[in-house]
Amino acid sequence: MLTMEAYLDNSATTRCSEAAKNKMVEALTVDFGNPSSMHMKGVEAEKYVKEAATAIAKTLRCQEKEIVFTSGGTESNNLAIIGTALANQRAGRHIITTSVEHASVKNTMRFLEEEGFEITYLPVDANGEISLEDLKRELREDTILVSMMMVNNEIGALEPIENAGEIIKNHNPATVFHVDAIQAYGKFQIIPKRMHIDLLSVSGHKIHGPKGIGFLYIKEKTKIRPISFGGDQQKGMRSGTINVPGIAGLGVAAAEAYAHLAENAEHMYELKAYFADKLQQIGDVTINGKAGHDSAPQIISASFLGVRSEVLLHSLEDRNIYVSAGSACSSNHPSQSGTLLNIGLDHAHQESTLRFSFCPETTREELDYTYGVLEELLPMLRRYTRH
Repeated sequence: MLTMEAYLDNSATTRCSEAAKNKMVEALTVDFGNPSSMHMKGVEAEKYVKEAATAIAKTLRCQEKEIVFTSGGTESNNLAIIGTALANQRAGRHIITTSVEHASVKNTMRFLEEEGFEITYLPVDANGEISLEDLKRELREDTILVSMMMVNNEIGALEPIENAGEIIKNHNPATVFHVDAIQAYGKFQIIPKRMHIDLLSVSGHKIHGPKGIGFLYIKEKTKIRPISFGGDQQKGMRSGTINVPGIAGLGVAAAEAYAHLAENAEHMYELKAYFADKLQQIGDVTINGKAGHDSAPQIISASFLGVRSEVLLHSLEDRNIYVSAGSACSSNHPSQSGTLLNIGLDHAHQESTLRFSFCPETTREELDYTYGVLEELLPMLRRYTRH
């Protein structure tokens, strides 16, 4: 008898699509040349890179030359933030970010603080959203960079990116605006030029592409320096032998994500509303942040008061249900989550929070199965915890 499985950790990683996998195998085994080589094998490999850049540029309505391939979201964020800081430090050393950023932004900011930069962290409300008035107030003449995520990776909060971009550019067109779109790309239509975005970070494995690949959109003429050096690949912005199979798979995944963008998003919004409603039928369960169309479609954060998140996570795992405690990057230390703390959750709610995250392939049957298991497990686990 087959056991039901519910994979609800798609914000940690998604299953690589069949088409993306097949394209990668082709690039690994048939056209396996180094794209920097001048012979025909190199030319054939370079075609995969150009094809992927074309597909991605089409989704963002930008130029192919504005796409720089990286090893993933963390490198994209590091390149965007450190590269901008180094290139613009003569104009100023003040940077604005938010209090709920991913570790790849937060820890990069800490590094820059140690290097003498001044970082302002914008607070958020109970829904995880910044105030545009706070942003206006904190912008200064020496503000060289504003960096914020579009979708919060823990609770799915949706930041007002377009309005923020307009405020930043009205204050000073030279201030660089970086957006971490790792949880947003493939779920929303993102047009950087219309939204006043100079730099945009994306990761492949969040959109059914392979792990270890991503890209940074760099608007033409944006002042930024490379942070790795070598053979001057990608016009010197990111040296190192290009990961052709990863890029090929990413290009396919990007095209697939945007081919059915609206219907995929609506499917996930329907699942989110359905599951949030069911969860709230269980006693002492709180949904963190918003659950409607004014949030991301793929993320639900819920606190199960009276049960530690790690205990509940592993109890669900025993039933083939896979989720995160807070977020995948904070699963080892969920109580240290900056997002949950900054939206005002007390310790009891912070330490009992799970994240459920969907993809276009997620089914209502998976959610019904998960709900049934939660109904069964929670009374027992809460009784055990109290003793």
